[in-house]
Amino acid sequence: MTQRRAFLKFTAALAGVLALPAHAAQKTKIGIVGSGRVGGAIGAAWVKAGHEVMFSSRDIAHDRELAAKLGPNARAGTPKEAAAFGEVVMISVPYRALPEVGKDIAGLLKGKVVIDTCNPFDGRDGDIAKWARDKGVGLASAELLPGARLVRAFNAISWVRMGDAHKEPGRIGMPIAGDDPKALALASALVRDVGYVPVVVGGLAKGNYLVPGTAVSGEHSPDELRRIVATLK
Repeated sequence: MTQRRAFLKFTAALAGVLALPAHAAQKTKIGIVGSGRVGGAIGAAWVKAGHEVMFSSRDIAHDRELAAKLGPNARAGTPKEAAAFGEVVMISVPYRALPEVGKDIAGLLKGKVVIDTCNPFDGRDGDIAKWARDKGVGLASAELLPGARLVRAFNAISWVRMGDAHKEPGRIGMPIAGDDPKALALASALVRDVGYVPVVVGGLAKGNYLVPGTAVSGEHSPDELRRIVATLK
């Protein structure tokens, strides 16, 4: 793809995001594969925003307990059940688990908006972390989740306060990246629904910026994050 075509695709995606209302126009069924620190916190915030959420992980007892605490809009299931349930699917697992997850549920993800929160860490994830960083994390995730309309989000900010962002909505910008304008628009609405302001970094080729330790990582105001994004190459 030429630089001009890439630029036009990015600006079209950005226009779609900017045209979106402040919150999702309708309540959405969301399947979460990996209901740990990030998946559990964001999923709980989506339930509070009125969305229907199915939590899944390797510990179904944990998921059932979490769903019971959150009320009738929350439920628990297997990863395959969550992927089938969700109009949108969020995958939040250690990066080393992503190839297996992709094989298990790839057929259920085709055509769906998939939010990828996974970050590769050398010490935890081994060789696949280096492969993902060398390839570009966004492009690597897209290869491991074929057919998904992928958006990377919730990668660059610590999980510690993610579940509390709705208490001060609009204070913190959330960097996101993706190639599909409609997928970016829907993911952006869901980002807003948990209290963040989405800031598009670019396409999936910019996915390496959405990891801890880069210029966009950490908590920044939306305007500050936009200024940082404008300096990225």
